[in-house]
Amino acid sequence: MAGGAGGGLRPRSDGNDTVLVVDFGAQYAQLIARRVREAHVRSEIVPRSITAEDVKQRRPLGLILSGGPASVYAEDAYRMDPGLLDVGIPILGICYGHQLLADLAGGEVVNTGGAEYGNTTLEVVGDSVLLAELPSSQQVWMSHRDQVTGVPPGFVCVGKSDGSAVAAMEDRGRALYGLQFHPEVAHTPRGTEILKRFLYDVCEATPSWTSHSIIESQVASIQARVGDKRVICGLSGGVDSAVAAAIVAEAIGQQLTCIFVDHGLLRAGEAEQVEEAFRAHSDVDLIHVKAADRFLEQLEGVTDPELKRNIIGETFIRVFEEAAAGVGDAGFLVQGTLYPDVIESGSGSAATIKTHHNVGGLPEDMKFELIEPLRDLFKDEVRAVGEELGLPVEIVWRQPFPGPGLAVRIIGEVTLERLEVLRAADAIIVEEIRRAGLYRDIWQAFGVLPAIKTVGVQGDGRTYAYPLIVRAVTSEDAMTADWARIPYEVLERISSRVINEVPGINRVAYDISSKPPATIEWE
Repeated sequence: MAGGAGGGLRPRSDGNDTVLVVDFGAQYAQLIARRVREAHVRSEIVPRSITAEDVKQRRPLGLILSGGPASVYAEDAYRMDPGLLDVGIPILGICYGHQLLADLAGGEVVNTGGAEYGNTTLEVVGDSVLLAELPSSQQVWMSHRDQVTGVPPGFVCVGKSDGSAVAAMEDRGRALYGLQFHPEVAHTPRGTEILKRFLYDVCEATPSWTSHSIIESQVASIQARVGDKRVICGLSGGVDSAVAAAIVAEAIGQQLTCIFVDHGLLRAGEAEQVEEAFRAHSDVDLIHVKAADRFLEQLEGVTDPELKRNIIGETFIRVFEEAAAGVGDAGFLVQGTLYPDVIESGSGSAATIKTHHNVGGLPEDMKFELIEPLRDLFKDEVRAVGEELGLPVEIVWRQPFPGPGLAVRIIGEVTLERLEVLRAADAIIVEEIRRAGLYRDIWQAFGVLPAIKTVGVQGDGRTYAYPLIVRAVTSEDAMTADWARIPYEVLERISSRVINEVPGINRVAYDISSKPPATIEWE
């Protein structure tokens, strides 16, 4: 073993093991978790409050301490249980995690008055586990003001830069490693190799987190949990619910009944498309519930986005409960909940960004037990699982659509008139994005309708109508996103067509906000 924990908590990975990413408030915590998964090792983000006892019970292969905004010596610094250093599993500290590791182990961390931001040259000094066989001088990405100036007892410095006396340090005996730079970002070209050395050589993980293994484990888990009971699945037509349904169908076959609820908040022609696509590619029972009037009645007069989501989430459940009574009184409900949904809804120590209707928006007294086979996955992992299951391309690569539908794309009260206006405009946006060959390159492209009106002029006359905001972003997993650089001529066609073809809109704007600070959806 090249630097492992030497008699630590557990033996070599059996293929189902996890590396925990401890989140200290870093903007890159999710990116670290993704990079670990890209190395085919399961990762999970956990709060900084996790204790040594928690870790012992969970038995992970290793810990990665993320970066963070604070200074380790500040009064309000984010700390961790010192006992984690003695659990007996490998630990890798990155940026703030590197400084915290040094501080807890008896090293010295100070603010020298300087800072390192952006590309920096790392010089490898001495023998290293993580930097072995890499160039002695290489580019890395730094983002810090404090630095480790004295290594803790048992550690050796294996890397330095102009602004970091200790840019990399290792204690092989205890399998503790620290990196001041960020190996998880693309600006550190050899960063993936460094992370793989920690995962494979130090933690002794096997690259077994694959689409096939995810399906196998979920199928076995669902079969054990469900037995011979009936299950229903809330089908929306999007990739998430379709993949979730396919996994459950793989596990229990005809015990599954899918329920497609048309809540009246769908895009143009979507209800018909969903039913046609599902029946063409599945022999699982499908019940189509038309409930547009019911949802609109519940949303009447509601303008607060969180209340919208809660109302829609609860109404969904009530409709499912009623439909389930006709399929053998099913006790399980399948949902396409993803890992970003859980994080944004305020899971663990994360702040609540917005309550996803299928997470925080569920009623406490619902009669179902939830089955969420995708709860640990990012969107790109879901697509890969969908391809492994043989789902059609048009479903697997469909752009994400929120569960609350157009209700969270109408800023203000949801009315039938506003839904019809937005549906027509949104169809033009998607049509022009497809026509330009950009549909697969863009994460989401859609329209937002604020419940306000602006003055315009059409046919030499004054108009007073809605503005439309076009929103389009590029992303890998929806945790971060950048506004899409759509060619001007495409935007011009969208604007011209919307204003000329959709009564009620006289102005089109383009949202050039990234996430963060904005979110992808407006509500």
